[in-house]
Amino acid sequence: MSYQALYRAWRPDTFTEICGQDAITRTLKRQVMTGHIAHAYLFCGTRGTGKTTAAKVLSRAINCLNPRDGDPCGECEICRALKQETSMDVVEIDAASNNGVDEIRDLREKIKYPPTLTKYKVYIIDEVHMLSTGAFNALLKTLEEPPKHAVFILATTEPQRLPATILSRCQRFDFHRISMDVIVERLMVVLGGIGRSASDEALNEIARAAEGAMRDALSLLDVCLSYTDGEVSGQLARDVLGTAGRAAMFDFVDALIDGDAGSALTQIDQVMRRGSDPQVFIRDTVAHLRGVMLAGAVPEGLAELLEITPEDAGHFAEQSKRIGPEGLNRMLELFMRAEPDTKWASRPRTILELAAVRACHPEKEPDASVAERLERVEKLIESGAAARPARSAARPAAGKPEKPAEKAAPKPAPTPSEEPPREYLDALARLQDENPSIRAPLESMRFIRFDGQKVVVEFSKKGMMHMKLLERKKALIEGALADAFGAPVGISMSLEGSGAAEKKVSDVAREVINQAYDVFGRDKINIDE
Repeated sequence: MSYQALYRAWRPDTFTEICGQDAITRTLKRQVMTGHIAHAYLFCGTRGTGKTTAAKVLSRAINCLNPRDGDPCGECEICRALKQETSMDVVEIDAASNNGVDEIRDLREKIKYPPTLTKYKVYIIDEVHMLSTGAFNALLKTLEEPPKHAVFILATTEPQRLPATILSRCQRFDFHRISMDVIVERLMVVLGGIGRSASDEALNEIARAAEGAMRDALSLLDVCLSYTDGEVSGQLARDVLGTAGRAAMFDFVDALIDGDAGSALTQIDQVMRRGSDPQVFIRDTVAHLRGVMLAGAVPEGLAELLEITPEDAGHFAEQSKRIGPEGLNRMLELFMRAEPDTKWASRPRTILELAAVRACHPEKEPDASVAERLERVEKLIESGAAARPARSAARPAAGKPEKPAEKAAPKPAPTPSEEPPREYLDALARLQDENPSIRAPLESMRFIRFDGQKVVVEFSKKGMMHMKLLERKKALIEGALADAFGAPVGISMSLEGSGAAEKKVSDVAREVINQAYDVFGRDKINIDE
């Protein structure tokens, strides 16, 4: 038999096994026990919270020959037939693909016939909000006064899209998101049943990523179990889920609060290298900043509110004390605006990095409050960043130019030559042997001259990309030339028509001018050629 996904293999068979919806299951069990079965039910709520499962269990429970405290026995002929989905008395309809008037008219014709084996004929209509207006109108009268043997169970994630006339004819049950503790406990039951194991950290990561959906949690666990034959660790779960982890988020937000853009960008790089998605990271950052906000507003009971450990709650409280409400609100808005932008950006990581840099520099943001800017400036003064000398301060005072530092006497180099020296050819041959990927660019390089300290080469205009490639390898080429000549030798590359050989100013004059720029400043020197 082919492999069956965990969320299907471990679908609850009774109301008792359904997790996290105690009020709903208790009500439905009571109705089964007392025989007060409604003709129409509406199960609504977010994905993966048990709507379809509860509908299947209810269809078996109201038809079971020997119900046990409102739960189907699972042993009688009807329970086995419904479990194997071989009975025609329970019909499941996907409204997303059967949303026209003709399908509902066909249902109205077939509902007249009594069930063949069971007591009730049950119609489970999933994603009922996808029905068209005409289909809703066709269903309306049948839903209001169906035959005594018919029961409708409607399931939807968007009850607000249903007409009021449909809502008023159903008993409504709202399925809420399942808590992390309940999800973790269920995952432990599943792991025990299949003989596998996972760390508490991994289970918490999976439960947090599921966002209250049990089906999502089981699917994520299925992926993690496929990754390894051993125990599922916390790091493995984070790698599979693409999340940064709680510890990494604390460090990242610490960097944002401290205004340390370098540290924030470094941490983003580390997380991205581990395979995290920028949009997921932004979503985790928003969730973390929300926790910081709640820690400042609700100091008591934060662990229960966020479903976290007391240690993490203490860390959230510590971060909330280090940042003012204006700064926190600005960070939240920055990352909340950045999340949808990453969906359409060609470089979503850049959107994330830009948000981080802007969060670290409130003094440059026009929407930052005065208090936040002053706080940032005070931090810069305390750290000594504001007292660093400006770049222009390193220049000597006007009228008293300092002589450039004397350089160490270079080693004797060969005399100027217009022909390629033997050492130059040896260096190129060595580079071609050691780096086959740049052999073609080196062959397209044309020797112009050697002045004893620098090799001047030229490329044709068609060889522009070759020149750009070798410019990226300039340090490698100069290293090979230095080894061949026995002294430091530079290399100057240019395109044909704009090369060093055709410049009006000689290399020696250009070196003198550059030294004058360093001493007097570029803005104080004009050159007339």
